[in-house]
Amino acid sequence: MGAEGVINHRNNDYLCDVSLLIKNTFMDFSVKDKIEYIVALISEFAKLHSLAPSQAYRYLDRYKAIDFIDKHYGIAHTQRFEDVISDITAYCQRFGGAIK
Repeated sequence: MGAEGVINHRNNDYLCDVSLLIKNTFMDFSVKDKIEYIVALISEFAKLHSLAPSQAYRYLDRYKAIDFIDKHYGIAHTQRFEDVISDITAYCQRFGGAIK
């Protein structure tokens, strides 16, 4: 039982260190990069759905897609733009959005 406690303790320390490393890695993105990405995403969403950029912004903001992309930028910006637009379209639908 003593050895198990030490092993579990070490595993917990390791998991905490990895968690902090991941957290710090994803927090290093510049605000400028995030803003440019979100603006481009809004523009492409607008084109795809035949909306004015201001309409696209209001729609994405209403259904919290902009907050979602801001929160998950670290992963979203590594995906294909088309896939992210498809994902946020589906995300908005889950919260009552009508655009398909």
